[in-house]
Amino acid sequence: MSKTAFLFPGQGSQYVGMGRTLAEGYPAARLVFETADQALEFAISRLCIEGSEEDLKLTQNTQPALLAVSIAAFTVLRELGVRPDYVAGHSLGEYSALVAAGSLKFTDALRLVRNRGRFMQAAVPPGQGAMAALLKLPAGRLDEVLQKAAQGEIVSAANLNAPDQVVIAGHAGAVSRAMELAKAAGARRAVPLAVSAPFHCSLMKPAQDDMAPELEATAFDDPDWPLINNWQAHEVRTGVEAREGLIQQIPSTVRWEESMHYLAAQGVDRFFEVGPGGVLTGLLRSIDPALQGLRFGEAADVEKLRIAAATN
Repeated sequence: MSKTAFLFPGQGSQYVGMGRTLAEGYPAARLVFETADQALEFAISRLCIEGSEEDLKLTQNTQPALLAVSIAAFTVLRELGVRPDYVAGHSLGEYSALVAAGSLKFTDALRLVRNRGRFMQAAVPPGQGAMAALLKLPAGRLDEVLQKAAQGEIVSAANLNAPDQVVIAGHAGAVSRAMELAKAAGARRAVPLAVSAPFHCSLMKPAQDDMAPELEATAFDDPDWPLINNWQAHEVRTGVEAREGLIQQIPSTVRWEESMHYLAAQGVDRFFEVGPGGVLTGLLRSIDPALQGLRFGEAADVEKLRIAAATN
């Protein structure tokens, strides 16, 4: 029997204008944005739809903006009668996944991710950290590259996204050395990422320490559908596990490829990327071209959904 997973994107998927067509076409989506504006006490909806790219790229703005658009898209998808069997989210997207699954209140999630953005930005002084994507690094060479690049500094795998894409993070010098070593080891490309901090490495420990009390003070219910978390690529069915996963993911590797393989092994063969952009759909094709990925973040995607349903 066919199973469905909803996947929620993280930072890097944002763009000016995201959510506009959903808000214009669907009252339920518009209500999500109104709720977000009230909870945050500023017009996050305006920032999403017509704000400047520079303001949208600020981490403390990016995180609640992506959450709001993802939940607006989820709300429309739910109105259309589509339900998942599993949920997962990439980094920040794990908050969206837990809101969708009924584990975390939307307004609580907005507060948490705004603070998460501030704490992550403050954890490492500007210029001291960096991230880079290593593309098509030959299998088995990553650990060697990272060990040689460290030289007393921190550099580690931040996102294990797909067989041909690994993101690394750490001290700027160590990341730069790792990029050169990766190219020497056969990587097709090593691309520096335009990010404001080195996410998902041990340099984020101060952010984890700041976020833990915020998360501990927040109520988490058991999710309506199981979540595959980032930290362990593990199936989560309780609110206690969901909270712990959000605490542990901050300095830990996002095990995305492993998570997608786990979902496929459970019989999931249909994936909806719920929110802006198509990053996760692209990664899915790299992980396993046999898996069906559909984007759902704009009003135009409703018709694509109907066409896909009619052909299945």
